[in-house]
Amino acid sequence: MIILWIVLILVAVLLLWVIAVYNGLVNLATRTDEAWSDITVQLKRRYDLIPNLVSAVKGYAKHEKGVFEKVTEARAAAIGAKDMKDKEGAENQLSKTLKSLFAVAENYPQLKANENFLSLQEDLTDTENKIEASRRFYNANVRDFNIKIKVFPNNVFANMLGFTSRKLFEVAPAMAQEIEKAPKVEA
Repeated sequence: MIILWIVLILVAVLLLWVIAVYNGLVNLATRTDEAWSDITVQLKRRYDLIPNLVSAVKGYAKHEKGVFEKVTEARAAAIGAKDMKDKEGAENQLSKTLKSLFAVAENYPQLKANENFLSLQEDLTDTENKIEASRRFYNANVRDFNIKIKVFPNNVFANMLGFTSRKLFEVAPAMAQEIEKAPKVEA
């Protein structure tokens, strides 16, 4: 009879532990999904600002049609990206084309003094900062989730329960190389 109670207690403890592992994985998966949602909200805001910014610059730089087309194409590609890999590449390309748009704007002093352009530029800069913060939050959640499903013995139950690792939302290798080449300020 004592052996039966010991077995029942061990089964109950194991069951409670599996439930705790499962609930922890669900919690982390939900937080990761929420973090991705934060990124998409900021990206949507960015997509909404870009046409207004392009319109403001177009009025001053009519002969820069190629830059406007590239920004518009990059925006469309970013909006249409379906999976994480495509989204990552499209967002990095969009960031690159926006830099070229701001480079064009630098050639027009009247544009740089235009209140509408300055407001749009400030809004876009704020949005870019929010995207970066959202990306860091998402990646932290992905890291925690991936660690939880990879450590033993969680990995056994995570696989059985269908949890798979998530991909980080990273800067593309080409963008990382640009960052590495950033000018160094020396005093």
